[in-house]
Amino acid sequence: MASGLILGIDTATRVAGLALGDAHRLWAEEVWVSYETHTVELMPRLDRVMRLLGRRPEDLEAVAVSIGPGSFTGLRIGLSVAKGLALSHGLPLVGIPTLDILARPHVAQRGPIWAVIQAGRGRLCVARYERRGGALVLREGPSLLTLREWVEHLEGHPFVCGELEADEVAYLREVLGEGVRLATPAENLRRPGFLVELARSRLEAGESDPPETLSPIYLQHPS
Repeated sequence: MASGLILGIDTATRVAGLALGDAHRLWAEEVWVSYETHTVELMPRLDRVMRLLGRRPEDLEAVAVSIGPGSFTGLRIGLSVAKGLALSHGLPLVGIPTLDILARPHVAQRGPIWAVIQAGRGRLCVARYERRGGALVLREGPSLLTLREWVEHLEGHPFVCGELEADEVAYLREVLGEGVRLATPAENLRRPGFLVELARSRLEAGESDPPETLSPIYLQHPS
């Protein structure tokens, strides 16, 4: 089953994405910065991608979705669409944490790997990973911290990837200098193709999530 076509949906933050891939090829991947709402943008983009590939929901063998941390509204929209597809077509559903997706392409990095997304109100959502064999293992977090609080955790020549503003990058360089490795802008992009890969690994291990109970990961309660 895990060799079939998986749809990946990521609307955890303003950087959103869709991907379609099987065990042999990533057939489509689209990433965009949402300036409207995911409600307006997600379904038209999904319909277009499926149409361009000549695929229908009936062709899918599983659905993967980013489950947070992230924005309350964004996570609810992505989960709603993913659950709807899974339930209406009898498909396995796989939830993957947002920061796992962000860290996944950097598995070859040595030392601590920190993934970060903006959490609003001057705070960051961060998690620390380390390589074990060919996979990444979560060692710390996810945590909700200010930039200055987070810097106190950055030890061992860390590699940092994700959503950092220019002034935050400047602060890291000022405080840590050559003691921190920063991903390039392209490496900072959270790609839904890696969401599909992580979901496939879970499916191959016989794992999936019940649509009725899969919930977002929130680091604070929605207001």
